[in-house]
Amino acid sequence: MVGTRDDPGHIRLRGIAAIGHHGVLASEKALGQPFIVDVDAFVHLETSSDQLSDTVNYAELAQGVVAEITGDPVDLIETLTGRIADRCLALDPRILAVTVTVHKPQAPVGVPVADVEVTLTRSRQ
Repeated sequence: MVGTRDDPGHIRLRGIAAIGHHGVLASEKALGQPFIVDVDAFVHLETSSDQLSDTVNYAELAQGVVAEITGDPVDLIETLTGRIADRCLALDPRILAVTVTVHKPQAPVGVPVADVEVTLTRSRQ
């Protein structure tokens, strides 16, 4: 099915990385570990200009994600994922919805795993 001009497009940022101090274990909070975030922002991409002011600023979006990763520690990546989604929606009213995936590749789960991730979608409605 072909989309219409009113259908939202996507602005995707993949692999936003920073060290955070999130986790249930005291060692996770003390030492920190890498967190990697993917953001898929649903926006109307039809504009009448080629100006940055007419779209979502990717740099501000990425910087907001890093601020949440490096900000106040939480126990669960589910909570961190929600905070990032809320921050993305608050950044720009043109973001209609957002899907956020937080990867915690060094999660201490007791067995070898390549990655642990949580994905959440939030919308303005």
